[in-house]
Amino acid sequence: MTAPFARVPAAVVDGGVLVHVGNPLREQQLLERGAAIAPLGDRRVLTVAGEDRLSWLDSLTSQDVAALAPGESTELLILDPQGHVEHAAAVVDDGDRTWLIVDRDDAPGLLTWLQRMRFRLRVDPQDVSEEYAVIGGTAAALAELSAAAVWQDPWPRIGAGGWGYAAVEPHPGAERDWAEAIVPVGECERVVDEAARGGRSLAGGLAAEALRIAAWRPRVAAEADGRTLPHEADWLRTAVHLSKGCYRGQETVAKVHNLGHPPRRLVFLQLDGSDVALPERGAEVRAGDEVVGTVTSIAQHHEEGPIALALLKRTTPVDADLTVDVEGGRISAAQEQIVPPDAGRTASVPRLPRLGRRR
Repeated sequence: MTAPFARVPAAVVDGGVLVHVGNPLREQQLLERGAAIAPLGDRRVLTVAGEDRLSWLDSLTSQDVAALAPGESTELLILDPQGHVEHAAAVVDDGDRTWLIVDRDDAPGLLTWLQRMRFRLRVDPQDVSEEYAVIGGTAAALAELSAAAVWQDPWPRIGAGGWGYAAVEPHPGAERDWAEAIVPVGECERVVDEAARGGRSLAGGLAAEALRIAAWRPRVAAEADGRTLPHEADWLRTAVHLSKGCYRGQETVAKVHNLGHPPRRLVFLQLDGSDVALPERGAEVRAGDEVVGTVTSIAQHHEEGPIALALLKRTTPVDADLTVDVEGGRISAAQEQIVPPDAGRTASVPRLPRLGRRR
């Protein structure tokens, strides 16, 4: 898609991904209002056909999809035997095949693993990314597209069998309207051509990521580092069914939730915006001189300024004065609690009001 994007005024493209079209902050506002849509070149599309597809996926993953109705949206995780997140997918079924939207770098590994797990079942996992692309935006903004399937993000609604750890009211993602349409590549090219002629507004990946981070929404390409447990990112609310049948990693999921606490916890950071320098993903978070975590996602938000998500040690005090390493020094960071230190079924977590945010 690099060549078509080159015709869009002010478009900045990196590795085939539309980064922005000149003003990422303005693009966030347009996305929120449904006045722009975002071609998501960092997504890939997998499909699973065959009569056994839903029961098969149900047996392999953290989500109860055995009875998924056509058009119903959910998400699933594939865990390693120790319960760490290996893969994640947005899921929608059309009655004939199941569509999986996955992060670009995650797609090859997920497809390989699915193909190895077919055994004698009637399932056929395929990568159809050469034929289909993904476009994000509000449900209404995507409604006029010619789509094979549309996934409506369930975040942050707590699904059947799920559990929410974030204890703030209202949840910052409560009003977020986000969907992703799976469209033929030709339809995506038509959309880009319209934008090149001035007949449509596009937004880039920077804008989509900023809205995701502001909603505390985890993503496998960012928040999963090879040792992430679903509990640490509040992922039980939308991607895990705690009472479904056995799957790889289920024992750890149940044990941590019922008897313990996750070793790390996801927090939202409001970063000091007085310095031009912003941290990179993986930057160390400190309490005093002690390293207590790492930044997983960073953005410049149109209302809140510099923001980030970070995974901290569970024992880090919720009122600790934090700093984040940047090139040439450190910047201060105020944390908002997403996953509380005592997260788990037995924890008594009060409902907390949201902190006032910088405008």
